[in-house]
Amino acid sequence: MGLKKNSKVSAEFNMSSLTDIIFLLLIFFMLTSSLIVPNALNLQLPGKKSSTPPSNNKERPTMIKIDTKGTYTLNGNRSSFSKVDKKIRSLKSNKNAIIVITPAKKTPNQFVVKIMDSAFRHGVTAKLTDPR
Repeated sequence: MGLKKNSKVSAEFNMSSLTDIIFLLLIFFMLTSSLIVPNALNLQLPGKKSSTPPSNNKERPTMIKIDTKGTYTLNGNRSSFSKVDKKIRSLKSNKNAIIVITPAKKTPNQFVVKIMDSAFRHGVTAKLTDPR
């Protein structure tokens, strides 16, 4: 009786364990991504849906203009960023205070975000108008 042994090695790959791992990773990332809450700026962009300042606010909003070189103008007077930041900090106590930011057309975003970040840190409402 001469029985031959099958000595060929199978080169097949079992995909079932790989799909299990992929599904577990997918579930893990779906669950963890829903728990992440970004700490972002509360931006109110210009447009048709942007609201106007409330009419019961007796104070005029603080106007900040930014030119293309990053020069700030606070209520018509040229100012440095530190002076603008101090003004925003002083508005912190007033709950109805509004800052209106008007950048020039080609102003780099970093100057606008710097003001928006300052307003966010101090808890002051900031509105961004269309570039002029």
